[in-house]
Amino acid sequence: MPTLKVPSLLYRLYEPYLWSQIKSGAKPHHIGLIVDGNRRFAQVQGMASNEGHNAGSEKLEDFLRWCWRLEIKIITLYAFSIENHNRSDEEVDYLMDLILSKLREFQRDPVIREEKVRIRVIGRREDLSKEMNEEIDNIEEMTSTHDRFLLNIAISYGGRAEIVDAVRKLASRVVEGKLKVDEIDEHVFGQYLYTEGIPDPDLIIRTSGEERLSGFLIWQSAYSELYFTEVYWPAFRKIDFWRAIRVYQQRERRFGK
Repeated sequence: MPTLKVPSLLYRLYEPYLWSQIKSGAKPHHIGLIVDGNRRFAQVQGMASNEGHNAGSEKLEDFLRWCWRLEIKIITLYAFSIENHNRSDEEVDYLMDLILSKLREFQRDPVIREEKVRIRVIGRREDLSKEMNEEIDNIEEMTSTHDRFLLNIAISYGGRAEIVDAVRKLASRVVEGKLKVDEIDEHVFGQYLYTEGIPDPDLIIRTSGEERLSGFLIWQSAYSELYFTEVYWPAFRKIDFWRAIRVYQQRERRFGK
């Protein structure tokens, strides 16, 4: 039917127009990504919740390639929060299996080597299984020399937990006499965060219509530009991403000045 072709036609016309608007503008160096809406997407599509999570996992591959095309060097993905452990055992087990599969897939994916993508996992690894930690070690070691792009995956992560962990490390250094209290400033504190050595995100994108950070990169997001979209993560398209980039380019970043 002709009416079914209209959205596709409009998309094909709109995509190059949008690309012409953003291709020469300023690009974020580091994007934080809060993927949300997998379960609601599944509900709308008449699918099981787990199928929505699977669709969301597959969408990540598209997103990475969109970023690499724009030479966006760092992506930090909020994959699983500390609070997510409170979901049903069935859902948590499925999500952990999905993350395990993705880590193993990255180890086999030739694109990770070709694009020289380094992969790191941030979060409380003590909350994760031995099997998960082994796969994390494998992918981090395998990509340790890659130096073109960086993918941080936040698993069992919470922004408050990250700050608490940093304070504990700092306190230990003070007790051991290796650090003086008056030597602690923002720069020193940042060295004890999970993201030590990584520039703060320029842009944080959250899908599904929720307008909050939910504990994501609390310290690091102080001057990040925030972009919220109604689109559920599995339905997030290239033009949705480019719209976020266009909004970022239209904003004036003054960092409190």
